[in-house]
Order: sequence, then C-alpha cells, then structure tokens
Amino acid sequence: MRSVCYFHRFFWLFSLSVLFSSCALRTTEKAVRKHYANKPVKPVVQIIENDSLRIRVASMGADSLPMLLLIHGAPGAWWGYMNMLDDPDLQEKFHIVSVDRMGYGKSRLKNLKHVTSIEKQAACLLQVLELNKSDEKVIVLGRSYGAPIAAAMTVMKPEKFKELIMVSPVIDPDLERFYWFSGIIKSRFIQLFLPDEFNIATAEKYAHVEELRHIAYIWQKIIIPTTVISGGKDWIADPGNMSYARRHILTSGVQFITLPSAGHMITFSHKNLIKSMLIKSGNYRRKNITIDIGSHLTFQDQESEESQH
Repeated sequence: MRSVCYFHRFFWLFSLSVLFSSCALRTTEKAVRKHYANKPVKPVVQIIENDSLRIRVASMGADSLPMLLLIHGAPGAWWGYMNMLDDPDLQEKFHIVSVDRMGYGKSRLKNLKHVTSIEKQAACLLQVLELNKSDEKVIVLGRSYGAPIAAAMTVMKPEKFKELIMVSPVIDPDLERFYWFSGIIKSRFIQLFLPDEFNIATAEKYAHVEELRHIAYIWQKIIIPTTVISGGKDWIADPGNMSYARRHILTSGVQFITLPSAGHMITFSHKNLIKSMLIKSGNYRRKNITIDIGSHLTFQDQESEESQH
C-alpha cells in the first residue's frame, strides 16, 4: 500500500510539473471559495445547459456592458482568469465572462469525456454569447490552446465579434512540443493516478497537431482586428508560433506583440499591458511591436514610447 502511495505522489508531482503545458496555475474549488469568501464582489457562476451540452461560466460586470470572453488553455478552468475577473476597471468597462472549456470543470458535451476538436469546442462556446444583453460585439481572448479556439469562433460568427486577442498561442502544427516523458503520461495505467483535467489535457495534446492542420484554413479568414502576443522565453508555446501567425493572418487590422523577457503566463506577468489594451480597444493597422519592458507598463505607455523612436 505504501508503494502505491509513493507511486501516486511521484506521478502527481511529475505530471504537475510536466503539464505546465498547462495554461493556468492549478487551483481547486476550495481555494477559489476561500479567495472570494470575504470579497464584497464575487463572480456569478452559472451553467448553460441544453440537450447536448453543459457549460459552466463565471461572470463579473453588468450584462448590459460589452462582453469580454476569456478562454483558457489545457488544463484549465474559469478561475485561471481570476486576476482579470477581479479587476474593478475591467468590471466597469466589460461584462467579463470566463468559461470552463468542454471537458474541463463542469463543462461537458453529451456522451463525450474528451473534446479534442477545435471546431467543436468553438461551436459549443458560441452558446455563451447569448448571456450578454448589450448590442455590442464581443472581444474574445484565448490563451495557449484556447487561442485557436477563440480564432475559430470569430471565423464561424464574424458578425458577433469586435476583436480577437491571442496570448501565448499554440497554433503552428509543426511546433507542437513533446518530451521524452510525454508517452508515459499517455499510458492508461498512469492516467489512473492523475486528475481528470490532466488526462483531458493529454488527449488534447496528442490530437492537437492534426486539429491545427484541420483548421489551417481559418487564419486567412480572420477579418476582425486581431492581436497576437508572444513571450520570447516561453518554453511551452514555442515563440516560433508568432512567425506562423505573421505568415498566415493576413488581415490589415492585426498587430503582433513580442515580449522578449516574458514566459508563457503573460496574462499574469503582463496583465496591466493587456488590461490597458482592452480598455483602449479599437481598430489596428498591421504592425509588429517588440516590448522589452516590465509588466507595470501599460499599452498607452508603450504606444507613447514607440512614437518617440
């Protein structure tokens, strides 16, 4: 029994470090409840459900405001964006909605435990748009594995979206990263000892190359203003994904922002930059920007700095 316990603990810690292919720091329901226990403003958590699916969402801000839709990577849950949900400036400006993607948390597609299809994930999440009562178009932000899902949504329903933001995107099928231990985590025996969300993330990872090739057509169909943000020290999403974005996203209203000193978790390390970009949201001309700065600098500060050079 003791050997099983040690085995379980080893693979838990092992997978936790490995699956920081993850796009959110691992948190628990209990930790989230504790986080909001004494806060005067708490997110509204609800379930969207019909005969074929259920989606858990958490929202902050009035539903009469324009929607800011946040899509996590793998693994993840709605609380991976708590720092943005909790921001009073964003709450004043947006109806902020963060989701559990299909297969994660409380979100499920009927009779399917794993939903590895990017298009199916995107189509399901379009249901979330109905929660908003404004007449405004949606800004959608997708991080890591959530980025191609966000992009697919804007191609499926371009009339519903105002802007697409992809942070630390994993979009180039030739740059999907695998490691010597990846096959171990795929083992059905090992998966008996791992949390469900890690196993779902593994299923997504092994389908991701084929899925990205399947949706390759979408990039040239993006017509709304788009921002791609990538970190130069990102060991999870190869920085070469930015080159792929530059080659394939051809709309004139796109900007490519490289943060040479940033890692994968840009929505945490450079939250102020993203926040000011959202508040300033508008049309962009095609441009490449490199920002070698700290996380305290806002998008307004960056633009002012750029204009001086």
